[in-house]
Amino acid sequence: MFKPMRRIQQQLQDQEVDEILEKHTYGVLSLFSEDGYPYGLPLNYVKEGDKLYFHVAKVGHKIDALHHYNKASFCVVDQDQVVPEELTTYYKSVIAFGKISIIEDLETKYSVLDHFIARFNPQLNMQERKEAILPSFDRVELIQFEIEHITGKQAKKVLSKTVWDLSFGLKN
Repeated sequence: MFKPMRRIQQQLQDQEVDEILEKHTYGVLSLFSEDGYPYGLPLNYVKEGDKLYFHVAKVGHKIDALHHYNKASFCVVDQDQVVPEELTTYYKSVIAFGKISIIEDLETKYSVLDHFIARFNPQLNMQERKEAILPSFDRVELIQFEIEHITGKQAKKVLSKTVWDLSFGLKN
C-alpha cells in the first residue's frame, strides 16, 4: 500500500519521529478539494497515541474537502538549514498518511480541546481550561487524523553529523 522510502539510510527511527511530533505544534495538512486540487493548510495540532487532532471552523474549504475525501497527509518540518556553499539543505521532516474524520462524540471533543489548551497554555488549571472551552465548544470542529503510515527523513549530511557526534559523545 505505502511505498518504502527510496533512501532508506536517511530514514529516521520511530522514536525520533515521535519526538519530532511531540516537540512541534504546527504542520501542513494536505487534503483533496472537491475540484480535484490538492489543498495544503498550516494548522496547529496535538498528538495522542496514533492520532493527530486539529481544531477548525465548522464551515469552510477544509470541512468541504474532508467530506469529499477522507484520506490526507500531514507534514512537520523539524530542521531546515540552507547551506549555500554546498547547494543543499540540511533537513529533518516527518510525513504521516491517514484517514480523517470529524469527532462527533462530545466527551472526546471536550477531552481533545482540553489537551489543546493544556499544550498551548500549560499554566491554566483544569477549571480555567474548562472556562476557556465552554464559550466556543459548539462553534469549533475537531478533526481526528488516524495515522496509517508515518516516516521521517533527514538529509545525508545531518545523518553523518549525528553519527559523528554520537561516536564522540557530542550532542546534536
